[in-house]
Amino acid sequence: MVRLTRIYTRTGDDGTTGLGDGSRVPKTSARIEAYGTVDECNSVLGVCLDLIPAGATRQAQRDRLLRLQQDLFDVGADLCVPHEPPPQGFVPLRIGQHRIERLERWIDEVNAALAPLKTFVLPGGNPLAAQLHVARTVCRRAERRVQSLAERDACNPLCLVYLNRLSDLFFVLARAAAGADELLWVPTHDDEAEA
Repeated sequence: MVRLTRIYTRTGDDGTTGLGDGSRVPKTSARIEAYGTVDECNSVLGVCLDLIPAGATRQAQRDRLLRLQQDLFDVGADLCVPHEPPPQGFVPLRIGQHRIERLERWIDEVNAALAPLKTFVLPGGNPLAAQLHVARTVCRRAERRVQSLAERDACNPLCLVYLNRLSDLFFVLARAAAGADELLWVPTHDDEAEA
């Protein structure tokens, strides 16, 4: 169980931060960039929660986004403990395949109710849809940061898969939130563009 008694410790004043195994690394390390960007994605979801409109499906939508917030905290916890044999008696939290399968079920469920796409979607439509697109793009950046970490240091490969699926879920959730107000990309060649 986590117990926070002090908010500031002054231990990071030298530009380092502690990992879940007690080791210290620079705040600019690939590992910190990875789980820091996951945390940023989680914060964007907090905004999405506040934008869910009232209605019959509000609680189900909130429950889903809250589950995703919990998962993202777990992804961060996984990434903050180096993927090496842990100290005796310490069992780090690791993301498993069942979470990815849950995301895939949710993607299929939401996508089944959407019209097939014939072009790309522009971010927007309404505040919730726009913010879900922000979540999608931050999630994609988190995925890139985790890949960058994996190229330097061992980490749970399922974190990367989870983030890949999560960004796909954000895409279909944004489309569902936009509904009839969905904005579609219309390619415009320079000779057709207005001055």
